Amino acid sequence: MDETKIIERLVNRTPKILGEDTCQKYAIFLPLMKVNGETHILFEERAHHLRRQPGEICFPGGKVDHNDRSEKAAAIRETIEELQIDARFISDIFPLDYLASPYDRTIYYLFAGKVTIPFEQIYPNRDEVAEVFTVPLSYFFDEKPACYPVKLIPKPAENFPYHLIPGGENYKWRERSLDELFYIYQNRVIWGLTAKIVHHFIELLESSAENETIQ
Repeated sequence: MDETKIIERLVNRTPKILGEDTCQKYAIFLPLMKVNGETHILFEERAHHLRRQPGEICFPGGKVDHNDRSEKAAAIRETIEELQIDARFISDIFPLDYLASPYDRTIYYLFAGKVTIPFEQIYPNRDEVAEVFTVPLSYFFDEKPACYPVKLIPKPAENFPYHLIPGGENYKWRERSLDELFYIYQNRVIWGLTAKIVHHFIELLESSAENETIQ
């Protein structure tokens, strides 16, 4: 195949994440709501009987199903199922950035929006959620998260073909690290992916405010 044919085939393609087709896809929703006239972020505590991450703090979300029209639709569906609220109480949804994790081949599609039902009228699905609580948005502007690095040390499989790479078994692997963020609010620990989403959301708001000031 010559270069002209190659260009004709690929020149108008839309790029995507390499390996996206084989990744797991999850949609997550950051809910904003009014509590006593102040904007809060709503969080869930995962049910303690769950096999994966029991008792940890998270946002509504879950795996994108084949029946979902889009990642946004999946985020709405999961929020409805976990908070047991009607779709009419979810509005003004907008996308945040997406997050691709090379460690478990997962792509997280992130959204935020308003939940307009009063907090006292939310009765979450106990099969998935132990309880829900809110944190004032102002707290996250005032309190920066603590950051702790986690070292990721390569460990090749026993049958790794060392003879195919320069240096063989003495190959100098690059040591990588992952920054884990922690917010602590009234004895509740918000960390991991949830803390990363909150931090990203606050950075977007702060950046937007700076741009408005400059203009």
